Amino acid sequence: MEALIPVINKLQDVFNTVGADIIQLPQIAVVGTQSSGKSSVLESLVGKDLLPRGTGIVTRRPLILQLVHIDPEDRRKTSDENDPNVWKNGRLYKGVDGEEWGKFLHTKNKIYTVFDEIRQEIENETERISGNNKGISDEPIHLKIFSPRIVNLTLVDLPGITKVPVGDQPKDIELQIRELILKYISNPNCIILAVTAANTDMATSEALKVAREVDPDGRRTLAVVTKLDLMDAGTDAMDVLMGRVIPVKLGLIGVVNRSQLDINNKKSVTDSIRDEHAFLQKKYPSLANRNGTKYLARTLNRLLMHHIRDCLPELKTRINDLAAQYQSLLSSYGEPVEDTSATLLQLITKFATEYCNTIEGTAKYIETTELCGGARICYIFHETFGRTLESVNPLGGLTTIDVLTAIRNATGPRPALFVPEVSFELLVKRQVKRLEEPSLRCVELVHEEMQRIIQHCSNYSTQELLRFPKLHDAIVEVVTSLLRKRLPVTNEMVHNLVAIELAYINTKHPDFADACGLMNNNIEEQRRNRMRELPSAVPRDKSLKGPGGQSMLPTEQPTAEGDGPKMAGGAQGEQEGGTGTWRGMLKKGDEGQGEDKNKPQSSSPQKRHAVNLLDVPVPVTRKLSAREQRDCEVIEKLIKSYFLIVRKNIQDSVPKAVMHFLVNHVKDSLQSELVGQLYKPALLDDLLTESEDMAQRRNEAADMLKALQKASHVIAEIRETHLW
Repeated sequence: MEALIPVINKLQDVFNTVGADIIQLPQIAVVGTQSSGKSSVLESLVGKDLLPRGTGIVTRRPLILQLVHIDPEDRRKTSDENDPNVWKNGRLYKGVDGEEWGKFLHTKNKIYTVFDEIRQEIENETERISGNNKGISDEPIHLKIFSPRIVNLTLVDLPGITKVPVGDQPKDIELQIRELILKYISNPNCIILAVTAANTDMATSEALKVAREVDPDGRRTLAVVTKLDLMDAGTDAMDVLMGRVIPVKLGLIGVVNRSQLDINNKKSVTDSIRDEHAFLQKKYPSLANRNGTKYLARTLNRLLMHHIRDCLPELKTRINDLAAQYQSLLSSYGEPVEDTSATLLQLITKFATEYCNTIEGTAKYIETTELCGGARICYIFHETFGRTLESVNPLGGLTTIDVLTAIRNATGPRPALFVPEVSFELLVKRQVKRLEEPSLRCVELVHEEMQRIIQHCSNYSTQELLRFPKLHDAIVEVVTSLLRKRLPVTNEMVHNLVAIELAYINTKHPDFADACGLMNNNIEEQRRNRMRELPSAVPRDKSLKGPGGQSMLPTEQPTAEGDGPKMAGGAQGEQEGGTGTWRGMLKKGDEGQGEDKNKPQSSSPQKRHAVNLLDVPVPVTRKLSAREQRDCEVIEKLIKSYFLIVRKNIQDSVPKAVMHFLVNHVKDSLQSELVGQLYKPALLDDLLTESEDMAQRRNEAADMLKALQKASHVIAEIRETHLW
């Protein structure tokens, strides 16, 4: 059991060297109001004058005080943390000879045998950080005292609770000190030593109030009542010491401090403890053996040992967990570079492999929050690009008047008997051209995704690159340059794919021929129906215009001059209907074209006066005749049919072109490009320059890992050799 407290002291030293507060070690924190006697209690426990004393706020920084009991016969054994070279023949070698001494963490191996020097060093170190005008700081001072006349303890002396700021203390000094105290006593492995002066009411004790906030059950709070000799005449602390006023589970211990006059008169702690014992025997004879500084020291030692024993298993688990975490963290930072050439080649190869794997979907780190790499390229091809093409209306931007105008413009000065092919080609090219923009946008989206993969590989797959910011930037530049170089080539190919479709309108395409054959049958059926309904549909008092504009009766229509060619055209259409060509279908739909074309002209003779035809405005919207309507429908259906064929081709060929000219080309040439651009002797040292931040973090992680491993060994040795 006695070996447990030195274990904690060793652990404290281990973690102090790396300046980390990640392990909550068992210790005793002294809490109380300003000038309640906290420092005096600590001095009594040490048995030496070593702490600054006086009125007002004296303790302005936390003091972590480790008391180490040493055997006067063999000091070397228990002081193994000192440099072995300091010792010679069991005596201190560097001109230091004494059985009691102290050491500060901030002065390294300097040994203080004069305790006045220790007090002066505490004052100097306090002023160095906190200033010399009552300011406070939460940065602790670490002091270790070695003596054969003390028990093993780890104590923390905290600034006293105060209410009113003095000197250059900030207005919220009460809050600052309170937070500082809570920072230490909130540690579940901390025993709280709540110090209260006997000449104040226990019910107003700030120390007990703060202790209750973090330890409501009082499982780790020990109350100390100071200044028993300063109580008013006629009063005593019997009820308080018996626990009748405020019960505390760990108990209440009364002590008598030295007065300021005693300190000024250089009264020794040994004399003070003797006088304290005499006072207790005289004033509280029944409680004398359960009060006093010596009893307090033994009680604290016993409490701390049992507390450490309870905390040790959990502490060991925590240290092992942290060691594993820091080992993993250190591995992620990588080893310092020794062979720059091999390291550079390895990083370039790893990046290129991860880049290709991200596209292929075989990367080690697969993104779960969003599509990435090859999956996103697939989404662009089949969802984004596919849906965009499907949303393009085959007849978008094309009105019936546009179609009619194109037909009439294609006929020239002569009225045409059939719908001209030129109008179809002209209009279908205009529609096919609309597929170029979405296709180029598809290339752009894939290029952007290829760019994003660089960042993905940097963040997730090749974290080593973060160590070398210059190499990272150089790799990003090379890959970006390669992508930029392939973009115009891919765009040109996609542009050509659309241009190829525009270059030759293949009306003999199998899918197009089938569509024409289907439409032929529909239009022939409609023509026959119209022919059957025509006599009854036309009123007898209305005349039909002949080809020359003369009127004739409906009954004369079948034998009318000019009807022969029309019927011949119809017969010819029937004859060619079985071939499935669109030309035959157009002829079938052409009955009455001549008369329809002449309708605008035939109306002019009826006006009986001269008209300048160039002044007649062309109607923008008007009701189309049946013939015009039919012609437009035929052209629209043909455009739609051919457009769907081209769209299908483009939807299939653009992704293939992008994959070949951009994605696959970059995948295949990425590594050779990176090696060619970056693997040069002149660039090696510059590219593999580590960021200062990374080097510092690696050193910190290595120090912490070393401390944790050492702490683990310390605990393991104790658990193996000391049983309880």
